[in-house]
Amino acid sequence: MKRLVAFALIAVIALGGFFGTANAQMGGKTIAEIVVESASGATPEFTTLLAAVQAADESVLAALSNPEAQLTVFAPTDAAFAALKEALGEEGFNAVLADKEQLTQILLYHVVGSVVKSADVVAALEANEGAFSVRTLQGQFIDVVQSEEGIFIDDAKLMLDMVDIEASNGVIHVIDAVILPETRTLAEIVVDAASAEEGAEFTTLLAAVQAADEAVLAALSNPEAKLTVFAPTDAAFDALKQALGEEAFNGVLANKEALTNILLYHVLDGIVGSDDVAKLLEENNGEVQVTMLNGSMATVKLMDGAIMIDNAKIIVTDIDAANGIIHVIDAVIVPGE
Repeated sequence: MKRLVAFALIAVIALGGFFGTANAQMGGKTIAEIVVESASGATPEFTTLLAAVQAADESVLAALSNPEAQLTVFAPTDAAFAALKEALGEEGFNAVLADKEQLTQILLYHVVGSVVKSADVVAALEANEGAFSVRTLQGQFIDVVQSEEGIFIDDAKLMLDMVDIEASNGVIHVIDAVILPETRTLAEIVVDAASAEEGAEFTTLLAAVQAADEAVLAALSNPEAKLTVFAPTDAAFDALKQALGEEAFNGVLANKEALTNILLYHVLDGIVGSDDVAKLLEENNGEVQVTMLNGSMATVKLMDGAIMIDNAKIIVTDIDAANGIIHVIDAVIVPGE
């Protein structure tokens, strides 16, 4: 799961700096030109990355070639693509290369729309207890995590001897695996989390969705939807049960109309990431009203350094889905309270 990103960090995550050890100065060459040059060099690298860029939508090459752009590319090595080929099988790998839309989404998931030097990564990790997330050009967020084994971009290790390769329009950091955007729907993520053998979560949320009007499950399952879900933990539902009493709590679960209204109060139309929330709060003096899917207004505000929605604290942000995003909250929010 994603870690909660501090409000102050979200507001300044444009980032910029220098790590020191492995900075390849490439002068006035764009990111695209560096990839081409490396792929055709005496000891070629990025040959599969170049082939993928050429096979994807032309917007990818245009972005990497744009001299006015300011980008960060997490570039998989040829060995990284070879490992993906082995994992998928040759037929499956070739199918990805042949699917222009899917390939474009994967490549854009490796690109951040600002210059993020390795020094900034280290600073952000130190400021956020070893983990933070940042939005990619594909739209979803990547996790950056510090562990004993090194710094990871999702499941790919940042190769510290190949960071800060400077281009005229950004910077390249080399990673040892191809990272893939989330393809599961919101509903599938909730089901998978609830059925996990260890550390299961959202079990009560799933039961509530199944007991509510089928329109709730249909919305969360719709691959064409663009939704933001504020998902209460099992502990949040337990707290509500304790507050209401078991009989009253079971009465809510049995009342399909009331339950549906409560669940839709946890859903916002449109994808609103933590960076969007930070911008909204900054533009509205730390408090903003948002219309939830049931039609009621909820209040999002910054309080004591935490981002709240009504009486619930957002404790985990930016869990991506193919049709939206999930923010985990520590309480069940109820319209009208």
